[in-house]
Amino acid sequence: MTRMTSLIAALLALTLATAAVAQEATPPAAPVTETPVPAAPATAETPAVPSVDDLPLGTPVIEDGIGSTYVEAKHGDWEQRCVRTEDGSNPCQLYQLLLDATQNPVAEFSVFGLPAGGQAAAGATAVVPLETLLTAEVTLQVDGGSAKKYPFSWCSPIGCVSRIGFTAEELAALKKGNAATLTIVPVQAPDQKVVVKISLKGFTAGYDAVNKSNGN
Repeated sequence: MTRMTSLIAALLALTLATAAVAQEATPPAAPVTETPVPAAPATAETPAVPSVDDLPLGTPVIEDGIGSTYVEAKHGDWEQRCVRTEDGSNPCQLYQLLLDATQNPVAEFSVFGLPAGGQAAAGATAVVPLETLLTAEVTLQVDGGSAKKYPFSWCSPIGCVSRIGFTAEELAALKKGNAATLTIVPVQAPDQKVVVKISLKGFTAGYDAVNKSNGN
């Protein structure tokens, strides 16, 4: 064997020995396992369509229970509005919705009698929009008589309320008058006034009917 042949044989032996050592050092590959595919969730059964005979027909809503308001009668431009109570007394007031020149609702005005003997012979409430300047108060005038201001008592989501008391002389003026005016000031335009008319047509008959109903 020549020297070159001996060298090649030695290199080949070294290479085989190195490969054998590397093969022993390399850990066997982990077996490939298939990931199980989860089963699709069970679907709920489609509910059966109810038959026509099983459909609910609804229950009537009772709108005339305790605390509800109803119109007992109309007197000219006024309504006699009453409230249902548990004992059946059903107190009433004389009511008018006040409109501006373009027939838009601006305020509500209600009048009712008071027991004899007090300074005020009758009472009233004016409900105006929330955007009213409260410090300007409410101004009320009957025909061409003297005007009076009345403060606001409270505000709620429906508007701001002013409570008004009429003397016997002022009540008599309302009964004899043709019209009154209610004036408020908008908060966004404090230099302006909103004046709405209160018709007095039917006031006397309506006021007497309310007093009779209330037992005054």
